[in-house]
Amino acid sequence: MSIVYFLFAQTLLFAIPLLVVALGGMFSERSGVINIALEGIMILGAFFGVFFINFMQTNQIMSGQALLILALLVSGIVGALFSLLHAFASIHLKADQTISGTALNLFAPAFGLFIAKTIQDGVQSVMFENQFRIVEVPILSQIPILGDLFFKNCYLTTFVGIFVLIISYVFLMKTKTGLRLRSCGENPQASDAAGISVYKMRYLGVILSGFLAGMGGLIYILPISTEFNCNVAGYGFLALAVLIFGNWKPWRIAGAAFFFGATKTIAYTYTSIPFLATLSLPATAYKLIPYLATLILLAFTSKNSAAPRAEGEPFDKGKR
Repeated sequence: MSIVYFLFAQTLLFAIPLLVVALGGMFSERSGVINIALEGIMILGAFFGVFFINFMQTNQIMSGQALLILALLVSGIVGALFSLLHAFASIHLKADQTISGTALNLFAPAFGLFIAKTIQDGVQSVMFENQFRIVEVPILSQIPILGDLFFKNCYLTTFVGIFVLIISYVFLMKTKTGLRLRSCGENPQASDAAGISVYKMRYLGVILSGFLAGMGGLIYILPISTEFNCNVAGYGFLALAVLIFGNWKPWRIAGAAFFFGATKTIAYTYTSIPFLATLSLPATAYKLIPYLATLILLAFTSKNSAAPRAEGEPFDKGKR
């Protein structure tokens, strides 16, 4: 059973950032704005979050879970502000949303490296100390099975991701604002005729997308490294695949994120799985698994996966 607990814990580490970022992309696309800038937003959010942690730890101002919560907020706010560039270009300037998102993806790592080298005298890696792993949660860790799966050797970010999933579902599917946001993506002309500000709803969708993607960048980097080089290994694009495979719906996105998290776990921990270890395949073969799974699943599900107005048709207030 120990190998099962280990694999499940590793899957959560890979799945939670995918879940949070894909949910962010969902808000943007359900409002009618394609956001392929998730990769760039993740990078910039993670950079400022890690830099904030580095500053606090170096000056011994704060540590522990309180520092992690503040760093997540910093990453989210930076992501939201950065996403406003995409929102302004796409919504007000009617720019091509794919080109706008690509520009942000190219800009983010270059900007992060420039800031790091400028502040740190040519050093591009931002270092931090990982003080955030929770060995076990008192009382809850004693629950049979669940205690070992969720409450031992865990990170607070796991519970943040679950909380974000629940709030996203309630907000999008059960509130008046969520209904308006979805209507602006599905039929913006009708929404405008009903007195809903399509521009405001789309700005809200993109800002929420940026906030969650920025948080997701920091959530991704914390468990796997103690330095950041403005690189999230294509996780933003993988989150887009999760979003599409999840059919732009919160619970399906959660299932897709867990599946892709499992494939990433196999790719990086295959030596701990007896069956895979005995195959003696090259390491590259295992690392290709997540991306091959992405291509195969998207090929078979693309015809049945259609976001409501996911093409992000520009809205012209003059048309009815």
